[in-house]
Amino acid sequence: MNSIEKNIARQLLAIKAIRLNVENPFTWASGWRSPIYCDNRKTLSYPQTRRIIYENLAQIVRENFAAADVIAGVATGAIAHGVLVADYLQKPFVYVRAAPKSHGLENRIEGELPAGSRVAVIEDLISTGGSSLAAVNALRKAGADVLGMAAIFTYGFDVARRNFEKADCLLYTLCNYPALITEALASNYIAAADMDALRQWREKPEQW
Repeated sequence: MNSIEKNIARQLLAIKAIRLNVENPFTWASGWRSPIYCDNRKTLSYPQTRRIIYENLAQIVRENFAAADVIAGVATGAIAHGVLVADYLQKPFVYVRAAPKSHGLENRIEGELPAGSRVAVIEDLISTGGSSLAAVNALRKAGADVLGMAAIFTYGFDVARRNFEKADCLLYTLCNYPALITEALASNYIAAADMDALRQWREKPEQW
């Protein structure tokens, strides 16, 4: 675990943007039972945490997608984070809806995106990668050259890794599930007895 992963994990736990509970698991929209619930929108209410996140996301863009002309956020969770990154880097910003609007111009992508633009995508959370990569595909269909994606947190599921490889999309994240539970244990947020269950969930979440 590097220092950035540790710092982000500590921040997310401190403000309860991420909660861990093995005894009383959460239920995701997919129906999966999960010992973890992640709400990165909460980070926007904490200026110090918010700054740490957007500055480090911007650093990922600088180091890995330096040629980016435009920053794109995935709606809705990453719109604000994407705007902050774009402002910090002084780049144009667009965001990608989950589906086109049903009225008006019926846009899927909001903002000015010239054809051929090189785009770095900002996301808040990676689970299977499905919705994130749908945004990447929408940008590509609009004529953009997607350089890759930077996200706050990933569960690190194998299915996500395979999906990003298949889509030929680079992914960099500030924090991940192994780093999170390691920090949670170190800070006494969880007990050592919970670690086996947390690792088992990560390996087969759909069966947990």
